Amino acid sequence: MTDRLSELTAAGVAVWLDDLSRVRLSSGGLDQLRREKHVAGVTTNPTIFAKALSDADEYDWQLRDLAARGVEVEEAVRMLTTYDVRWACDVMRPSYEGSGGVDGRVSIEVDPRLAHETGKTVAEAKALWWLVDRPNLYIKIPATEAGLPAITAALAEGISVNVTLIFGLDRYSQVMEAFLAGLEQAKANGHDLSKIGSVASFFISRVDSEVDKRLEKIGSDEAKALRGKAAVANAKLAYERYGKVFSSDRWQALADAGAHPQRPLWASTSTKNPDYRDVIYVEELIAPGTVNTMPEPVVHAYAEHGETRGDTITGSYDEAREVFASLESVGIDLADVIETLEREGVEKFEASWQELLAGVRKSLSAADRGAGHPGDAATENAQAAQQAGGNA
Repeated sequence: MTDRLSELTAAGVAVWLDDLSRVRLSSGGLDQLRREKHVAGVTTNPTIFAKALSDADEYDWQLRDLAARGVEVEEAVRMLTTYDVRWACDVMRPSYEGSGGVDGRVSIEVDPRLAHETGKTVAEAKALWWLVDRPNLYIKIPATEAGLPAITAALAEGISVNVTLIFGLDRYSQVMEAFLAGLEQAKANGHDLSKIGSVASFFISRVDSEVDKRLEKIGSDEAKALRGKAAVANAKLAYERYGKVFSSDRWQALADAGAHPQRPLWASTSTKNPDYRDVIYVEELIAPGTVNTMPEPVVHAYAEHGETRGDTITGSYDEAREVFASLESVGIDLADVIETLEREGVEKFEASWQELLAGVRKSLSAADRGAGHPGDAATENAQAAQQAGGNA
């Protein structure tokens, strides 16, 4: 039987899971995906956590403890989410060690309400890094204007960073510059560069969703023929820029000091349009040194019918530029598309964060009203702590 995910991994694509919950952890589901589906990393975001905490009662024992201590809701969110991420880091530790520290990473995002405040983002990144306390952690920092210097500052402190919410090529170039500057400062600060990791999360399907909506509004046959092409073309041109930066003398000096490159990570890879092939954003974005973070249904879909046709990016840059030229010729303002997507991306994560806060606030209140120190609470607490212990 063909192991399609193994073929994808062999082609240079690291398969990561875009999901996390305590149910997935306690059931052994994440470890099973690691062992059986070649999943080599995990990404989270406020939307994922909001859903996880609203769907499961496995957080109840911790919520009771937090309520008993009178913990404020924002601190409770940190305790709940870092608990899961710490546990996931331990589950993924074999991948981390087996890949020499490249994979086996788990990401947690800074409070998205800080996306436009550099100093507070850096402070939050340092706090999360300390709370989780695992070498295979990534701190997610958005690629906003204020996020760029925060990326550099976090890396300079030896903190591994997943740069998120990248939509445009020029912003991606700025992200790579922030990465290089951060590693240069980290080296000057005496940090071991081989221990610092980074990925640059380039969002895919949202680009097609926004561009396709505008193409439909234009309505011409020429415009409609371009549906479903913008996102892949955008990512391919990003990979071209990646290749240039990470073949430069500046990068080589860091590589000689032990640094790992900042890999492009294809995020938002589930198709939003049912007319498109469900694994198109995997099949069309295969190239060495990349990461594809997928919701679990996409992982299983690729395992069932994905086609690994070798490198589907390198050498297709002129074709991608032609797509961009065609989009502009029918009236698509790509700069406005990117600006819209970045703004909406931050807003969506802020809304999910507010939903998460509201859910935890409600749960804390319910736990406080029902407090009575159930006899099995200590046992549950000890069992959960044992499950999440793992390697430091």
